[in-house]
Amino acid sequence: MKIKNNSNNSDKYFVYGINGVESILNSNKCKVSQIIVSDTFNQGKMTDSTLITKKYKHKVITLNKIEFQNKYQEYRTQGIIVFFDYTVLNHVPVSINHNDNECHVILDSIKDPQNLGQIIRTSECAGIDGIILPERRSVSITSSVFQVSQGSFCNINIIKSKNIKYTIKELKQNGYWIVGIENSIESKLWYDFNLKGKIGFVFGSEGEGIRPVIQKYCDLMLTIPMNGKINSLNISATVSAMLFERNRQILKSK
Repeated sequence: MKIKNNSNNSDKYFVYGINGVESILNSNKCKVSQIIVSDTFNQGKMTDSTLITKKYKHKVITLNKIEFQNKYQEYRTQGIIVFFDYTVLNHVPVSINHNDNECHVILDSIKDPQNLGQIIRTSECAGIDGIILPERRSVSITSSVFQVSQGSFCNINIIKSKNIKYTIKELKQNGYWIVGIENSIESKLWYDFNLKGKIGFVFGSEGEGIRPVIQKYCDLMLTIPMNGKINSLNISATVSAMLFERNRQILKSK
């Protein structure tokens, strides 16, 4: 896919807790600016304590326990917090792996940061290549989103598209099959279709679903049938179901 010349957007974020912090310190997607630790922090709980004793030693600021607690008392930090820059892309990058099963998750007007964080985490676990969101009509990428994702954003591309319709067209031109997930009587059952190959899954907002203007660009609409009295899943649960059904099909075919 053609790379655009326009620049990406880099902003400062923070994440706390040992697992999230270690993911960032081990990532080449994040530029660490500061690591704040309590003087009671037990670095022995880290998988690799040399990240703060050697590699990022010059970035570490130690506060006494009281000062640290007063400053970050609203967070469950485990005694460590990292501030960093992360670049949100504005285009789908060219694949250099020539993967026949490339997959992107396209989120149309998702508004809840908790859901977005869970979707990032699920997508990374499912081996998805990237998450595409519209620049407008979407939840912002924030520290809260990254915190919920538990460091998984370090291993996946996050793309903010100025024109989601154009991005979908571009994916289709590059051999992607665009599959919308929508709970409607017109949609086909999810398990009746081959979900292998280059796919862009489109998921709509929690309340409104996929906008009609975006549905027009989908090659296929699928639904997950419900057996209970409530006729819809949380968006992060829907994403999880679809991505791991796709994984099941790919693994079964090997």
